[in-house]
Amino acid sequence: MEGKLFRAEILAEGMVQGVGFRYFVLRNAQRLGLKGYTRNLYTGDEVLTVVEGSKAAIEELFKTIRIGPMHASVNRCTIAWQEYSGEFSSFEIRH
Repeated sequence: MEGKLFRAEILAEGMVQGVGFRYFVLRNAQRLGLKGYTRNLYTGDEVLTVVEGSKAAIEELFKTIRIGPMHASVNRCTIAWQEYSGEFSSFEIRH
């Protein structure tokens, strides 16, 4: 359906902290016109990304996150689709 917006939570696990992962996600999300945020989780080996936009753009970001930046090693990556909320005006890194 054209114009329908979606929301997803993407969880990347592995060597994803301290390797520029959040900035990698930020650049790619902005390139795809997505809104939301990405942040490290306190486990030390997970990055959570909450994103809203077109389904195709979110799926493209998911594929990119599964690969990760050069020094990262993504062991597991999951996506959970949710109801679109429209709460974000941009994409950011949260701490």
